[in-house]
Amino acid sequence: MIQLYTTYACHLCELAEAMLDEINLTVQMIEIANDDDLVTRYGTTIPVLKRLDTQAELNWPFSTSDILKLIE
Repeated sequence: MIQLYTTYACHLCELAEAMLDEINLTVQMIEIANDDDLVTRYGTTIPVLKRLDTQAELNWPFSTSDILKLIE
């Protein structure tokens, strides 16, 4: 499973979502504003994709090819 760490009104997050839609990748959306620890960890690096099985993370900026490498 892949998670996307995001927050409301984040234009970079919207760009990341569009990339995910292009490759038909369904992810679990995680709103960081609801958790102080997540804001501390990801507040300046969102959007962030995280692969749960390996804990690998991909911080913005990333490309579609970067996403595909993450999910291989």
